[in-house]
Amino acid sequence: MASGGSAIRGSRVGAGPMGEQDRGFHAERIQVSYWDALGNETVRSFAANLPDEDVPETIDCPSSGLPAGRDKENPPLVAKLAPYKTHLAYVKERRSDDEATELLDEALLQLRTRRGTVSS
Repeated sequence: MASGGSAIRGSRVGAGPMGEQDRGFHAERIQVSYWDALGNETVRSFAANLPDEDVPETIDCPSSGLPAGRDKENPPLVAKLAPYKTHLAYVKERRSDDEATELLDEALLQLRTRRGTVSS
């Protein structure tokens, strides 16, 4: 079976040249390099007309998760991470043992009242 298809299959008639050169205005960009404590470099692009104070001094490095800064010789130090706390640990920070006992007794009384099993 002979193929009689168009050589420009998938393009519209009159669409013009293929490529990005005719697809609108491209804003001027600047490239800013950031380095983390492991020496990883991350390059970010920003608009060329962006004021220097709006370009961030530090970012989170996508490859390591560490903070990355613009000074290659002095990358930002890793902030000490707080250990993971469970919900119970946070509750214990807010309540004393006496308050916890009182709240538990109130909750049990409400539960027993709903079930009709309150003992006198």
